[in-house]
Amino acid sequence: MISRSTIDRVFEIARVEEVIGEFVQLKKAGSNFKGLSPFTDEKTPSFMVSPVKQIWKDFSTGKGGNAVSFLMEHEHYSYPEAIRYLAKKYNIEIEETVQTDEQKEQMNERESMFLVSKFAKDYFHEILLENEQGKAIGLSYFKERGFREDTIKKFDLGYCLDEWDAFTKEALAKGYDLKYLDKTGLTIVREGQDGRGGKQFDRFKGRVMFPIHSMSGRILGFGGRTLSSDKKTAKYVNSPESDIYHKSKILYGIYHAKKEIAKQDNCFLVEGYTDVISFHQSGIENVVASSGTALTPDQIRLVNRLTKNITVLFDGDAAGVRASIRGIDLILEQGMNVKVVAFPEGEDPDSFAKKHSDAELRDYLENSAQDFINFKVSLLMQDAKNDPVKKAGLIRDIVTSISKIPDSIQREVYVQECSRIMDISERVLFSELAQLISKNTKEFAKAQKKEQQSFEVVKAREAQVEEIDSLYILEREIIRILLLFGNKEADFVDYIEVEDEEGNIHLETENYSNQVSKELYLNLQDDEIEFSNTIFQKIYYEMIHQLNQIDKIDMDAFINHQDSEIASMVTSILMDDERYALSDWERKNIFVTESEEVLSKLVTDAILNLRRVLIGKKINDLMSQDNPLQITSNDLEMVKNYTGLKRRLYDKLNRVV
Repeated sequence: MISRSTIDRVFEIARVEEVIGEFVQLKKAGSNFKGLSPFTDEKTPSFMVSPVKQIWKDFSTGKGGNAVSFLMEHEHYSYPEAIRYLAKKYNIEIEETVQTDEQKEQMNERESMFLVSKFAKDYFHEILLENEQGKAIGLSYFKERGFREDTIKKFDLGYCLDEWDAFTKEALAKGYDLKYLDKTGLTIVREGQDGRGGKQFDRFKGRVMFPIHSMSGRILGFGGRTLSSDKKTAKYVNSPESDIYHKSKILYGIYHAKKEIAKQDNCFLVEGYTDVISFHQSGIENVVASSGTALTPDQIRLVNRLTKNITVLFDGDAAGVRASIRGIDLILEQGMNVKVVAFPEGEDPDSFAKKHSDAELRDYLENSAQDFINFKVSLLMQDAKNDPVKKAGLIRDIVTSISKIPDSIQREVYVQECSRIMDISERVLFSELAQLISKNTKEFAKAQKKEQQSFEVVKAREAQVEEIDSLYILEREIIRILLLFGNKEADFVDYIEVEDEEGNIHLETENYSNQVSKELYLNLQDDEIEFSNTIFQKIYYEMIHQLNQIDKIDMDAFINHQDSEIASMVTSILMDDERYALSDWERKNIFVTESEEVLSKLVTDAILNLRRVLIGKKINDLMSQDNPLQITSNDLEMVKNYTGLKRRLYDKLNRVV
């Protein structure tokens, strides 16, 4: 287990904006940073990072926390894995304590799959560089492809021995469970006819290995290329879908490319592993591959977090280009800017990079990039030529692509460009575009109607449920005040009930100073108030403990709390005040009153309102007997007293009953 001192050091040094900045493109927003949510498909930023508080909040999903919780949410790390990742990032030495057998057993299946995948990556890489067969076959192949040793190490390239179960035997000997070798697809397990005496085979036997990294560098799966000339053998074999590997949701090279993509504000999209590696070796690192699969919205969203600009690189193979061009519409739907580069016939990004210098490759990419309309026209016009029917089909094809663009101004610009290139009036194009958008809108409305019908059913059920719990809101407000202002001093006014000679009660004021946390504690103690919400109760008790021990509330202890429920709730409360920054209210000359300016009123209102709601509940409980005849005169007397007390509370709150 990781020692407490290491965990404390990680929290002390790690910067939440630096950690999240590797996964999300962040822009300055006052004293904070904002960006698009990495958890939803959104067009307007709702993700906020506070460097001062060292926390983040995603307002679109309600998720929030510190650097560790972000890695746990985004990368599905366990708590120890997130700590290890940050320790490695900030060069913090990890102190270990002995792990018990029980703790080892508690590791979940996903963690075990990640562990066995990392072992496989290290094993294949070592075989490639150290084993005689690996060097003679695997390393020779990569060197023939022109890959330098530093490149081979950078991408963790490897080789699986051409033996039936060499890898599986080694993994089992090292203590890895066959169950996880099977689940990750590294080993193919075949049971015997009687259910026993089965055999195990290495899936990637005799193949060079391309590990597939997540955005944070974890090994998700592998691609293996055969070196056999047997036509019956599949050229490439990928890891099967598993709990950790979803081919449609990952891009090869995203881990090595993410920083450069954000820096260059552009991403090159290629097809294969070697295309990515060759570009890196040529000094172009903002490149990823779809790994031979049709481009998916999930893959596009990975890039969209880092940049709005994507350049699709096509092989000089016409059939391949036509098959891949469908992905452009998906990119446009995500509101991204698309350019296209086609390589000369017979060339692909890998071969072109090897035949040209780094400078020549850069020049070609810069000078050959076309807008998607120009590219589609130049590609498809060859077929259309003088055929009016085919030409009309091409125009519809381009207008269909334009209709996918969410931004109306961009659509209009593209229509004008299409009109110029295709020599057709804008009026006709706009008419066709309007029909397509109308059709899309109707289909969307139909889908929304179905969703709305489902929502109405849910809403009808919810209407039967009690309205918003006032107690929850007030208890949350008290916790918020304690977190933000608990250690501050404030001037308070005490309202004392004084009875005059005629028996009338009126309020007199008395001024005094007190620490906010102590003021709230004394009032809650006097009323013997217990929090009804269990999370608030836990937070409150820990605050009291801190006040007794160190005479102050330590906010960081809650932000970095190992109880994820407490950490999440505290983060959510602390980031509420940052929500207005997403809308740039200050730029619009809308200013929010600082809570500190009205701190004593904030505290007093919170206490009085909580008393008011609790008294209201007491009255309702007394008057809510199933049989009205069961209400006693004593009950009515208590209701009368509570009602009088409630009225005086309203007087204190300067409200009218």
